Amino acid sequence: GLDIQTLNDLEFDGVRAMLVECCIGPTANSRMECLSILDSASTAKNELNKASELLSIRQEGGSFPRLEFEELENEIQRLGIKGAGLDLRGFIRLLDSSRLVNDIITFFKTSDSEFPTLSEIANRAYLTMDIIQPIEKVLDERMQVKDDASKALLKIRSEIKTLRKDINRNFDRVLRKLQKEGWIADTVEAFLNDRRVLSVISNYKRSVQGNVLGASNSGGFSYIEPHENVALNNELEMLLDDEQKEIRRIFQVLTNEMRKNLELINAYQYILCEMDFVNAKVRVAMRMEASQPALSDDMRIELIDAYHPLLKMSNDAKGIETKSQSLTMDKFCRMMVISGPNAGGKSITLKTVGLLQVMVQSGLLVPLDPSSHFGWFQFILSDIGDNQSIENQLSTYSYRLNRMKHFLEVANKRTLLLLDEFGTGSDPELGGALAEVFFETLYNRKSFGVFTTHYANIKMKATRLRNAINASMLFDQESLKPKFELSIGQPGSSFTFEVAEINGIEKEIIEEAKLRLDANKVEMDQLITSLQKEKSILEKEVKKARSASEKSDEIREEYEALSDEVQSRYQKQRSVADSNNKAINAGNKMLQFIDRYRLKGANKAVLEDVKKYLAIEKSKKEKKKLEAKANKAKSQPQVKKKLKAKKQSKKGQSKPITVGTTVRLKSGSQKGEVVELTNKEAVVLFGNFKTRVNASEIEAI
Repeated sequence: GLDIQTLNDLEFDGVRAMLVECCIGPTANSRMECLSILDSASTAKNELNKASELLSIRQEGGSFPRLEFEELENEIQRLGIKGAGLDLRGFIRLLDSSRLVNDIITFFKTSDSEFPTLSEIANRAYLTMDIIQPIEKVLDERMQVKDDASKALLKIRSEIKTLRKDINRNFDRVLRKLQKEGWIADTVEAFLNDRRVLSVISNYKRSVQGNVLGASNSGGFSYIEPHENVALNNELEMLLDDEQKEIRRIFQVLTNEMRKNLELINAYQYILCEMDFVNAKVRVAMRMEASQPALSDDMRIELIDAYHPLLKMSNDAKGIETKSQSLTMDKFCRMMVISGPNAGGKSITLKTVGLLQVMVQSGLLVPLDPSSHFGWFQFILSDIGDNQSIENQLSTYSYRLNRMKHFLEVANKRTLLLLDEFGTGSDPELGGALAEVFFETLYNRKSFGVFTTHYANIKMKATRLRNAINASMLFDQESLKPKFELSIGQPGSSFTFEVAEINGIEKEIIEEAKLRLDANKVEMDQLITSLQKEKSILEKEVKKARSASEKSDEIREEYEALSDEVQSRYQKQRSVADSNNKAINAGNKMLQFIDRYRLKGANKAVLEDVKKYLAIEKSKKEKKKLEAKANKAKSQPQVKKKLKAKKQSKKGQSKPITVGTTVRLKSGSQKGEVVELTNKEAVVLFGNFKTRVNASEIEAI
């Protein structure tokens, strides 16, 4: 699905080189060196999930264990051979690996639901001290064999210690004596063959009892082992030999203990190498400021604020801004023809699409907005740059024809083609005609493709074909510099004469060249240039209008919110005032009753009037409650009827749709413009995305 030439064209080797640098062990290193697209979208998605989870841990500052280890390949191999033993370095590697894997397992035990794919890796092993405890019984904190690793070793080392004391005591006594005689050299002593020897001035060597083991380079002094220590040193050598034999025996017993855990040790090797592999991806992703996009089997590419990773890193290092690119390709818009000025960013845009697609299909995070989406392609094929071959006696055009022959043999609906400077290399008219046929043939195969070209006939073909689209790299006509921004929906001028002017070509030559051109060609190029200029002005006006509209909406919302608040406060104040008035009226009435009561005393008529008043007030309250309940029940069907009538009224008053009408999908809210219309179908431009829909699915706004 991905040939070597495409990898070279897209500079995927540059990405792989960074990944290799970030690996700790040889296993991950080897895997990175031959990294390529994976066998399925589900496999790639799983790899992306692993990297995304570890990236999240790193970015959130989680206490994930530091990955520092040595691989266990040699230990696994020796444990698989009966009778073979491990050395000290091997036991240290096993001990470090067991501790590290235990820490990794412990980390994911508390967050396995948050990081499911990494937890799955860690779950290949289990928390255990079966490796650690036996090794810690033998090795101390300095990774030396303990004296009490066995009773025999303890006895041997005790004897060695005693013997060394005797040897040192004898040596120091003889040294003091010879120093008094003045026979000792300035260096005093040395070590030869692991034995402590005296540095005696050679003139006096025959006066000193002992073995002469050597002399200095100049011969000025001789190295002598004191006579008193000769037998003791021989005995020490035998004890040291016994010590090594006992250590080898202890290591063999410990090796047999480790052999019982060979399956667990294999799991350690897998976990650590897999974590190393994922960690290298994450280290590179952090340098690229990459994230995880969506990936599925759907034939769709949606890039949002995407960057070419190598270009962005290079520009960042130089302090240069890199422009992001956004584009969408799907079954309705699967072949994109990018035109525009030289050095305007056409090739980089094409390479960005290709490299990011290869990276995602290889399980790598990429620098773009995480809401971006990638489909899955069986073949990713490219023809980028000047690939003439002296060895095979191929010109650029011959090479390109050979590549095209290969493309025509394999291209299908799951093919992504990346063709730079499409059609060049031969006579413009003849080459352009052949390129047009190639383009149409690949289109009929339902392939996806990004093409860069200067040929007008290819641009025209993209305009006529239903599922193809033109795009252009924008050019600032005031500063005569490219903007490095992609504009979808119309072809771009090559700005040949403008670019020539920037590069210092004399105006007389440029004017002469214009005179020699076909008038129609000049007119068409001027038309495209004019359209781009008008589009640029229109986009600025649309931005201003949109900004003003948004500001107006904000002010209206603020006003409505303020109005609602004022209304609410007014209602509350009115309610309080009504309540207070009622209380005052009721209070006044009661005061009248009290005055009458005082004047007439305990008059039965007054008490009857009070009771009658209270009964009337209670009746009024109950009547109000019943009326409110009845009004609510009555108003609900009326409200529903009004809403229904309103909807039907709106439905019946739908505006006619023509080319240029602003519309939206009935099932959504995004606005678009009708650019093509038939009886049953319409082609609508939603932002940078052109799609074909049934006319019944849209409505005018």
